[in-house]
Amino acid sequence: MTLGRIMGLDYGTRRIGVAMSDPLHLTAQPHAVLDAESKQLSSEFRRLVDDNEVELIVVGLPVNLSGEETTSAGGARRLAARVAEITGCPVEMADERFSTKTAEQTLIGANVRRRRRKQVIDKVAAAVMLQTFLDGR
Repeated sequence: MTLGRIMGLDYGTRRIGVAMSDPLHLTAQPHAVLDAESKQLSSEFRRLVDDNEVELIVVGLPVNLSGEETTSAGGARRLAARVAEITGCPVEMADERFSTKTAEQTLIGANVRRRRRKQVIDKVAAAVMLQTFLDGR
């Protein structure tokens, strides 16, 4: 039985959505939204890993419908390399196709107002991507 969590990151040029698994790696929950341009981003990643006993980080890889990487895939790959270096945790890439669209539809279905959706969409998308990753294991 594992006790460490898996952290999911949804890359964006402005915001990075963060999700965490439960210790048994069954479910993913939205956790936080980080400012991608923050000077404290490195220390925030270290704090998240330490505070949540993270054993693996999964970064969403933006791909199009045909499975080819999009223009923002390079940024996601750079984020993955940076997070691995900062935290010392293993990092994997995972297909994030439809995660933001699914998150938005879920929030709309829950009657979340547009302003609130904008505040939480990134962490909900990270949770959708992480849950897909967990289900595929």
